[in-house]
Amino acid sequence: MIRAAALDALPVREAVPALLSALDGHGTAVLCAPPGTGKTTLVPLVLAGLAGGGPRRRVVVAEPRRIAARAAARRMAWLLGEAVGESVGFTVRGERLVGPSTAVEVVTTGVLLQRLQRDQELPGTDVVVLDECHERHLDADTVAAFLLDVRETLRPELRLVAASATTDAAGWARLLGDAPVVEAAGISYPVETVWAPPARPVRPPHGMRVDPAQLAHVASVVRRALAERSGDVLCFLPGVGEIARVAGQLGGVGAEVLQVHGRAPAAVQDAALAPSAHRRVILSTAVAESSLTVPGVRVVVDSGLAREPRVDHARGLGALATVRASRAAGRQRAGRAGREAPGTVYRCWAEAEDGRLPAFPSPEIRIADLAQFALQAACWGDPDASGLALLDPPPAGAMAAAREVLTAVGAVDAAGRPTERGLRMSRLGLHPRLARALLDGAGALGARRAAEVVALLSEEPPREYGDDLAAAWRAARRGGDAYAARWRAETGRLRRALDVVGPAGTAARGSFPTPPLPGTGTCAPGPGASNAGEAGVPLRESPPRAAFERTGRAAPGTGSGAEPRGTGEGRVGDLPPGGGHAAGTDDHAAGLIAALAFPERVARAKARGSYLMASGTGAELGDGSGLRDADWLAVAVADRAPHSASARVRLAAVLDEDTARAAAAHLLASGEEVRWEGGDVVARSVERLGAVELVARPLRDPDPALVRAALLDGLRDEGLGLLRWSPDAVALRARLGFLHRTLGGAWPDVADDAALLERAGDWLEPELSRARRRADLGRIDAGQALNRLLPWATGEAARLDELAPERIEVPSGSRIRVDYSGEQPVLAVKLQELFGLARTPTVAGVPVLVHLLSPAGRPAAVTADLASFWRGGYRAVRAELRGRYPRHPWPEDPATAEPTRHTNARLRGR
Repeated sequence: MIRAAALDALPVREAVPALLSALDGHGTAVLCAPPGTGKTTLVPLVLAGLAGGGPRRRVVVAEPRRIAARAAARRMAWLLGEAVGESVGFTVRGERLVGPSTAVEVVTTGVLLQRLQRDQELPGTDVVVLDECHERHLDADTVAAFLLDVRETLRPELRLVAASATTDAAGWARLLGDAPVVEAAGISYPVETVWAPPARPVRPPHGMRVDPAQLAHVASVVRRALAERSGDVLCFLPGVGEIARVAGQLGGVGAEVLQVHGRAPAAVQDAALAPSAHRRVILSTAVAESSLTVPGVRVVVDSGLAREPRVDHARGLGALATVRASRAAGRQRAGRAGREAPGTVYRCWAEAEDGRLPAFPSPEIRIADLAQFALQAACWGDPDASGLALLDPPPAGAMAAAREVLTAVGAVDAAGRPTERGLRMSRLGLHPRLARALLDGAGALGARRAAEVVALLSEEPPREYGDDLAAAWRAARRGGDAYAARWRAETGRLRRALDVVGPAGTAARGSFPTPPLPGTGTCAPGPGASNAGEAGVPLRESPPRAAFERTGRAAPGTGSGAEPRGTGEGRVGDLPPGGGHAAGTDDHAAGLIAALAFPERVARAKARGSYLMASGTGAELGDGSGLRDADWLAVAVADRAPHSASARVRLAAVLDEDTARAAAAHLLASGEEVRWEGGDVVARSVERLGAVELVARPLRDPDPALVRAALLDGLRDEGLGLLRWSPDAVALRARLGFLHRTLGGAWPDVADDAALLERAGDWLEPELSRARRRADLGRIDAGQALNRLLPWATGEAARLDELAPERIEVPSGSRIRVDYSGEQPVLAVKLQELFGLARTPTVAGVPVLVHLLSPAGRPAAVTADLASFWRGGYRAVRAELRGRYPRHPWPEDPATAEPTRHTNARLRGR
């Protein structure tokens, strides 16, 4: 029996006429309605004609999360007085509950993507509602783009509603062709804000890690809220691990503590969404921001943290990262306290910090790994996604990395068009890396074992399962927890999908015939990376060619039926028998699948617990890890702190070298390596697996060009001091440097080592090409080599001694060396030897800086204007020094005195 009173009480009912009018006139609309108004429940029922008396239509509602899809279907069925699977059903990954009379089907966006790829026309569907589109999940953006394409080219009658919990709808309205925006006012009660920052500073989050002190503070704020306010408390935390740790600190609070997240059992989710006679504390991820309405909540405790995907392309690492939640998310969270009555939000940060938070969360398309998106776009017929209607274009660098991965696994050809293999991969509902591991691993291990390990990788096991992938596999087999149940369901789904698409087409058992992945640095699919794929739904053949001809695109695979050739293509070596462990063991199977999925992360031990991955990034195991004695690992999950050189291994499997070579065969390289190492030239014949050195032997007769390059590296690393620099050579370099600064033109820049090394061929040859080691560099006369850089062709070289003389003759007859090492040439000479010299000497038109020395050769004065010094400064110097050096002449008028190198006695004796 329809619960009419409950339907009538939903605030969104007031906006329904405007929404229906917008769809009748435009075909698309944007619905803005706060959480709790009924946009997810009443609107689909009205559009389907199940409420309000309109014509019967079939409506598909796309939700970003499985938990939200199930909850929405249950709520709508309850409003109709029916069981789920009658008029209202749902389909998520691993679970489907629909019947022949189902008019409203709630699906995840991943499921809808799979349907669109199988049949673009969505036959039998009249209206699609994209719920929570403001969250900007990548799947939701992709679905919207595909649906707009379908409306434009195939089904203009298909109605499309973008439903948002915020009023920031202008972008979606433009995307939907200037669609009307319909706003529904919610029943909103005032919410008091209480700022509750930690008493002591806490470390900011990095990677997945949250400072335990921060979580302890959140738990204390929950206790405070229970003491100060009435009603249920909803606490927002970034992830499952944080929820569990805070729950562990809430013992004895006098309230039921519930943990709500995508991995929670259905019974727990149902309990959180149902009214309760007992006081509750609901610890939730962001799923309760807008996707779910939790009754009875009067207080919100906001940790201020959220999770976003991050990719480190340079190191081949990626996962979810803990970040500060945006101000928009903060508003959504606070609003949950005022849905049913006045409420309170406790924010676990200082008010002064609030204005510095990001305004909105980052769209996933800007920050996530795009390999799966790129495969979807290629199968849609738009490999570079340039023709898709997207709010934000995909970053070019991330798309290039994604294309490289897809090409290497054989999913697309050189032009980016999907191959038959790529179409099969796209139908598995997995990240392309995991799809590759499943297809090729099934050929080597069998479908069941390959599916079991891939299911582990598709949703990271709980931390209590440990960091050993094989041990986690065994724990999942015997486990009775919620994760083990989901793992079994996903394993079954993957096995059914393999039955449809088949394992690697040409794979004989024990071999890998397909192209392997390059080390391009795309990330591991994070937990719940894809919710695509439907349990129990046959994966039909790709759309008829006619459908693609109507879109003006090539049908997937039609232009590229053969596997791609070129980069990474070719048969990989036969599966070895397992090296240090039997080929049939769990360790071997887990290592093989992980290596197939992440070949650039196969890692060899450097020291106990410390590894070097093929990508070149270091990896460290935890102190208590049981994997610390393994010689080789296949690293499945790792993250890296912002300022750390090495990654922290969170999940890995023992590997042997033969399997590593086979799974990552594209990274195998051998050849001559000649480099500057340890202060000399090292020449070896080396075989490498990426950055991992496998075999090295001394090279007796290395390529002279490689030796020359290594010697130049040595000169760059240690400087030109490796050459033989006589005093004359040092002086010549300084003279040339002075002329370059003063006159420029043809005079070379010799002051900078880098500039000289750029011209090594002009002045270090032929000696450099004859050199073989460090000692040979020490035999090269740098002065003789520098002479080759003089401007001989213009004739200016002949003027070197004229423009920058090595020595200057002073009035006493002495020839004094000029020091050109500073900014201004320096002439250091005893004061008495300059008597009678009225003007300062110059070189290349630049006055020298005269360092006047005492008879003992100690500095007495410095001047660049000798005439001025004779008139003024000399008197002070004479007064100070003539008593100290009475045997030397100190005339009153030095400008007219006779210059001398001698004492008064010797002058009188002449």
